[in-house]
Amino acid sequence: MSVPTRPLKISLEEGRSVSGLLQEPGRPLACCVLAHGAGAGMTHPFMTAVAEGLTQRGIATLRYQFPYMERGSKRPDAPGPARATVRAAVAQASSLLPELPLFAGGKSFGGRMTSQAHAESPLQGVCGLAFLGFPLHQPGRPSAERGEHLFSVSIPMLFLQGSRDEFADSNLLETLVDRIGARATLRLFPDADHSFHAPRPSGHAAPEILADLVNALASWIETIGSYRR
Repeated sequence: MSVPTRPLKISLEEGRSVSGLLQEPGRPLACCVLAHGAGAGMTHPFMTAVAEGLTQRGIATLRYQFPYMERGSKRPDAPGPARATVRAAVAQASSLLPELPLFAGGKSFGGRMTSQAHAESPLQGVCGLAFLGFPLHQPGRPSAERGEHLFSVSIPMLFLQGSRDEFADSNLLETLVDRIGARATLRLFPDADHSFHAPRPSGHAAPEILADLVNALASWIETIGSYRR
């Protein structure tokens, strides 16, 4: 059964705001604040499917737009405004659902802006960060430099990543996660790319990959959240 989606506004500085979508199942176990990727907003089918999958597992979600997406621009916000938006969305979720364990993260750009915000100054009340395709580097330019700020994150982190992701060489990402240590968990999805799609001959269908991704994310949230309730 689908969980109703509640539209809302998230206030930013200088009287500005961005749109959000709250899905809250009955008696939720936790809340996950989800930011979209650079090329598509919070209503992209991937974001919608993840949110609906989590709510079916008893986890509330708050999706939200970055300002550039709200304006209809294709150029992502600079890190400063993007991180400020992450903070505003997390604060809104905490205000709406104050008794729940709180998680944050998102797809690609959204996940990286969330981790940067937390590394800069811990997001109040957040007990774990989840990355749905962490963009470790530009395609064809392997480097782990974008992941250095993650060593300043002291809470658990979950990396859900396609093994063929052109934005994150799997060997580099595995090495980075090993260096971070016990607070970082990596789940690789065989043959999947940055959008969690796999070539047809691989035998890994997109719906199956998505279902596995949601289950992995929900199980991790349930495990971490159980220590905080």
